[in-house]
Amino acid sequence: MSNAHTPPNLADLRGRVRGAVHGPTDPGYPAVGFNVAVDRRPAAVVDVADAADVAASVAFAATHGLTVAVFATGHGGTPVGPTTILLRTTDLDSCVVDAESRTARVGAGVRWQTVIDAAAPHGLAALCGSAPSVGVAGYISGGGIGPLVRTVGSSADHVREITVVTGDAAVRTVSATENPELFWGLRGGKATLGIITEVVLDLPEIAEFFGGAVYFDGGDAAAVLRAWREWSAGLPDEASTSVALLNLPPLPDVPPMLAGKLTVAVRYACLADPESAAEWFAPMRAAASPLLDAVGPMPYAAIGAVHADPPGPMPATEHGGLLAALPDEAIDILHGLATSPAAPLLPVVEVRQLGGAFAREPEVRSALCHRDAAFNLNMVGILADEEAAGAVLGAIGSSYEALGPWLTGGVLPNFVATDDRARIRDCYDDDTAAWLSALADQLDPKGVYRVGQVMRG
Repeated sequence: MSNAHTPPNLADLRGRVRGAVHGPTDPGYPAVGFNVAVDRRPAAVVDVADAADVAASVAFAATHGLTVAVFATGHGGTPVGPTTILLRTTDLDSCVVDAESRTARVGAGVRWQTVIDAAAPHGLAALCGSAPSVGVAGYISGGGIGPLVRTVGSSADHVREITVVTGDAAVRTVSATENPELFWGLRGGKATLGIITEVVLDLPEIAEFFGGAVYFDGGDAAAVLRAWREWSAGLPDEASTSVALLNLPPLPDVPPMLAGKLTVAVRYACLADPESAAEWFAPMRAAASPLLDAVGPMPYAAIGAVHADPPGPMPATEHGGLLAALPDEAIDILHGLATSPAAPLLPVVEVRQLGGAFAREPEVRSALCHRDAAFNLNMVGILADEEAAGAVLGAIGSSYEALGPWLTGGVLPNFVATDDRARIRDCYDDDTAAWLSALADQLDPKGVYRVGQVMRG
């Protein structure tokens, strides 16, 4: 049996797959993704060419007592050690839009912007998250909470079909009517039940929306946060919003008036007619004097401008959870975090409003839980060096603890990139956790997928 001291026979693995296999000394081995703070030192990296390569790699791992993890863009990556084979899905890059059926068939290596751009000429929309640079498959596996979440619900609710390789090395096609239990668990269960190689997405008819972001000076942050809380409470389901305390560094893609100081951004995305959407947003425009107002009619292809998430790699940490309420005390804690000594290394402290369509049970159920939460909190820190990491993690941790009275105890899967069993368990209610674990044991008896962010008993 292979372990950290007995590397697997990569010649054997190379004979089983069409894609390239990279050992630790090969130039193609490094798997550097968006979060460069994640340590990845697998036994091998396989650039899979198709689902058959994934199945062959899983079978090889089972024979040699190894585990298997997947890597696409590395946004939600977890550490990988020398008893794991890392499957890189970059070459699964097919994206075919069928305008007649309003669907897209998308490989696991495709990023959302590719699908958005392919769908846009047909007046169709790919329901991405806040960052279109994220991979489609990983986002869908975590449920998917995008800029239009209150209007369209979870992005995973708009998946028609999934091709997956389970832990028994079987390639399965799943949908609401074919392997429905697996279809349920793949949408919200992250990599618990298998590695997704292809998805078929429904593409609603959305050619444009009214939205973007308006930015205020940090001196107005406390007042803007309170105004946002009161205003957002009355929004109809056609509108989605978030608010973020930003400490953005002076970089080329950061507007000068927002760089090097605290600002606050109110994000807005609305599918109502432009006149109504503008009228609904007017109170937030009047909350303070904007530094930059970038809210208005937009083509759907520009949906990434709402959050303007950074596309480049960084050594990051994320922490947060779901909030039942946002009273003044909670706002003061978040404002205190964004103005603390660690603030220059805390680029984003975001509160995203939920509710609306997200809170309603979808027609086809998924493993995504905690739909009754009012807000999602996400705190992003930069781990520039060891000293900075201590300061950042300490500031985030103490703020999270102070928010305890308003935290629900739950967390959304795409906002917790971790292999910590307790944090993963917080993503699910009791029934969902038990059923995911039971399905995983049934489909993966040798524990090939017992690595990373998976719900196992």
